Amino acid sequence: MATCPAGHPSNQADFCDVCGLPIGGEPISAPAVEPDAPQTLNCPNCTTANVADALFCENCGYDFTTGALPVAETAEQLEVAAPEPVAAEPVASAPVESVPSPATAPTVLKRPPVEWIAELWIDPDWYAAQGSTDPLPSPGLPDIVALIKPSSLIGRVSHSRGIFPDVDCELDTGCSRRHAMLTTDGTRWWVEDLNSANGTFVGAAAGPLPAMPIPQGRVELAAGQRIYLGAWTRIVIRKATQDEQEAFAG
Repeated sequence: MATCPAGHPSNQADFCDVCGLPIGGEPISAPAVEPDAPQTLNCPNCTTANVADALFCENCGYDFTTGALPVAETAEQLEVAAPEPVAAEPVASAPVESVPSPATAPTVLKRPPVEWIAELWIDPDWYAAQGSTDPLPSPGLPDIVALIKPSSLIGRVSHSRGIFPDVDCELDTGCSRRHAMLTTDGTRWWVEDLNSANGTFVGAAAGPLPAMPIPQGRVELAAGQRIYLGAWTRIVIRKATQDEQEAFAG
């Protein structure tokens, strides 16, 4: 059996019965087949050509699988991501310590300015005039009460009845729980008896003690007048001093 120049086995000796080439001539080399050019895939975001099976664009990072666009970097991110200059010798960088953010300053509620003061005195003369059997406390400096509301209750605390007076007469049992009410318009002051057991009295700074309680309703206090109530309590309403204003503003 003969073999043709193309390499086919042939039963014929003169011409190949497979491809028809003459047998015995010069072998014919098959034409060279050029390999197919690799397929490419253009990025729809930046139009850069990428290999057909690429997952991400080599230029912009576009995700060919999900179609997600690359996240734009902010100027701050670009600055942080900028490469450090290469030193001649490797230098160990110090650890970066996180700086805590400054704590928010707490809100400070300012107290209203104190313009008026109530002085609570233990008055031995008033005690003697009342004929009380309660022992008289030792007279001394007065208790100072800031008057910061338009109306201030004079009396004694009663937890069971929910009475918490602004001007607390404490141990003077001759004073009722809800004894009297002080009111002001910012300049003038009035006192009103609240049907107390022993009445509310108003007298001048000098002269005899008052003998008659005030009538029902509000009574305006004149300059220098004092309020008497209970077994020994004398109350003086006056302007607060600068030191007292600063102390109560605290």
